[in-house]
Amino acid sequence: MMNAPVEHAAERVSALLRRVVAPNGGPFTYKGTCSYIVGHGEVAIIDPGPADPRHLDALRAAITGERLKYILVTHTHRDHSPAARALKEATGATIAGCAPYTPSPNIAIVGPGLDASHDAAYAPDLILREGDRLDLPDATIETLETPGHTANHLCFALLEEKALFTGDHIMGWSTTVVAPPDGSMADYMESLENLRLRDDRIFWPGHGEPVRDPTRYLRALVHHRHAREAAILQRLAEGDDTIPQMVARLYEGVDKRLHGAAAMNVFAHLEDLVGRGLVESEGPPRPAGRYSLR
Repeated sequence: MMNAPVEHAAERVSALLRRVVAPNGGPFTYKGTCSYIVGHGEVAIIDPGPADPRHLDALRAAITGERLKYILVTHTHRDHSPAARALKEATGATIAGCAPYTPSPNIAIVGPGLDASHDAAYAPDLILREGDRLDLPDATIETLETPGHTANHLCFALLEEKALFTGDHIMGWSTTVVAPPDGSMADYMESLENLRLRDDRIFWPGHGEPVRDPTRYLRALVHHRHAREAAILQRLAEGDDTIPQMVARLYEGVDKRLHGAAAMNVFAHLEDLVGRGLVESEGPPRPAGRYSLR
C-alpha cells in the first residue's frame, strides 16, 4: 500500500531554497506561514512555523536524507517559532535567531497588544545579532536586526542569492501589523529605511508570495505609512479624538475582522506622533486614550 502524500509538500523556489507553507491560513496569516529550507545536504530551516503535526511531517519529509544543522527564527509569534522545539528534538539541530520575548514595562499602561501571541516557551541555543553569520556547505546566512513588528524581530540574508527572508517585517500580501507595547512604529520605519540601503534582489516573506522588486516595494511601504500618518493627522484636525472613531473612518469597507489589527496600527502611529511632539494625549499614550493635535 502506498503512503499518502504529505500535505503542503516542499516546493523548490530557487537553486538553494525550498518552501513549505504551513496549513494555518487565516485573515492574519494569508495561506499560511512560509517555512524555508536553505541549502542541500546540510541545511537550515528558517521560521519552522506552528507545531502542527502536518507541517512538521512536511518539513521532515522535505529533508529526508539530509542533516538539519540550524533552525532559524525571525521572531517569536506562535505562527513562526513553536515547531523549532519538535524539530530540535527530532534532529539535534541548533535553534538560532531572535532573543526570547521580554514583556514591555509599559504593558500595564498600554495593554497587551499582540504580546499574548508570543511563544513563551521559545528557548534558542544561540541568539543572533546584527551581522552574525552562519555557514552551510553551499550557503551563507547573515543576520539583520529589524525591530518594529516585534522588538526581537530579525531578518536573514542568503548572501549567495542576494535574498532576504523578511518574516513579518515585510509580507507579500498585506502590510505589517505594528502593535505596541512590543511593536514600535518608530522602530519599524527605521528598519524599513535600513533595508532601503541594501541591494537585495528578492524578499521571501513569512506570509505570501516573494517580492521580486524590493526597491519599489519598500518605497511603496514607506509611502503607505506616511499616507496613513497624514490621514490620522487629518482625522484629528476634523475632530476625531479616539482610535475607534479613526478606525471607523480610515478603514471603512475593510473586513471588520481586521479592525482590531487596524486599531493597533493606528495606536502605533499615534504613539509615534506623540513621541515626535506632533500630537498630544491625555497622559501616556494608550489605546483608550484621547488625542489632539499639538
